[in-house]
Amino acid sequence: MKKTSLLLAIVIFAFYSCSSDDDSSSTPEPEENYIKLAEDGDHGQILTDSEGMTLYFFSNDSKETSTCNEGCLSAWPVFYAEDITVDEGLDANDFATITREDGEKQTTYKGWPLYYFAQDNAAGEVNGDGVNDIWYVAKPDYSLMYVHAQLVGDDGKNYIIDENGDYVEGEGTTLYITDIMGNTLYAFAPDTKDNNTYTNEDFSNDSVWPIFHVDLDRLPSILNPDDFNTILVHGERDQLTYKGWPLYYFGPDDARGDNKGVSVPSPGVWPIVNTDTQEAPEAVNRG
Repeated sequence: MKKTSLLLAIVIFAFYSCSSDDDSSSTPEPEENYIKLAEDGDHGQILTDSEGMTLYFFSNDSKETSTCNEGCLSAWPVFYAEDITVDEGLDANDFATITREDGEKQTTYKGWPLYYFAQDNAAGEVNGDGVNDIWYVAKPDYSLMYVHAQLVGDDGKNYIIDENGDYVEGEGTTLYITDIMGNTLYAFAPDTKDNNTYTNEDFSNDSVWPIFHVDLDRLPSILNPDDFNTILVHGERDQLTYKGWPLYYFGPDDARGDNKGVSVPSPGVWPIVNTDTQEAPEAVNRG
C-alpha cells in the first residue's frame, strides 16, 4: 500500500511539473516595439528603432516624399518597418509608409521620411544632428521645422534669394522655417518689431494670411529659442514672432511644402524667415 501511495505521489508530481513547464514555454516573449522613445542628454526625447539606433529627418523632404537618393543613401540609409508598434508617448497614427522613387518602402513620422545615419556606430549615438544644417534628429515634440527647398511663387516661377537678400528668379534651394507639418511661415515686410500691421481688427483678412501661433516646445538645433516671442494681436489672438517679425501662413498654400506666398503681390513683400533673417525694425514714432 505504501509503495502504491509513493508511486501515485510521483506521478502527480511529474504531471504538475510538466504542466508548469508547458505553461511557461507557451508564454510569449514580450515584443520589442519597432519605434522607441529614448532620452538623450542634449536633445531630450528622440525616436530610435527597436535596437536603440537613432532616426533622423531630412530638411529637403518637406513634401512627404524622400529626396535622398543614390549616393545620399550610403550616408543616410532608409528606415522601414512593415508593422508599426510604438512606445508609450507615441501615436501609431503619426506613422505611415511611402513608396520611394526607387520602389523601396520607407516609414514616415508626421510626414517626414525617417533615416539612419551611417556614422552612428552604436545605440544611443546622435552624430547626424545638424549635418549641413539639413539633417535633424527625429523627435516627437518639435514645434517647428527647418526646410531646404526650391521657392516656387504663386506665379509659378522659381525664386532664389541673392547675396543682397533680394528675391530673383532662379533655380536653387533655400532654407526656411515651417511648422512641424512642413507648412511655410512668412513675415510681412511692412511689419515692425512685435507689431502686426497686416491683420484687420475684425480679422476679416485672416484667411488670406492667417496669423500663426504655437506653444514652443523643442526646436531643430539650428534655431535659437531666444529669437522667438509671442504677441497679442488686437487684444484677442496670440501670434508667434521670429526676430521680432510676426509669423503668418499663406492661405493658398494648399499642400505641405508649398511656398507660393513669396511672389505675392511681388517678390519680397512676404518673405520666408530663416537664421539669416535680420531683426525686425523698431516702429518709428511719428508723434
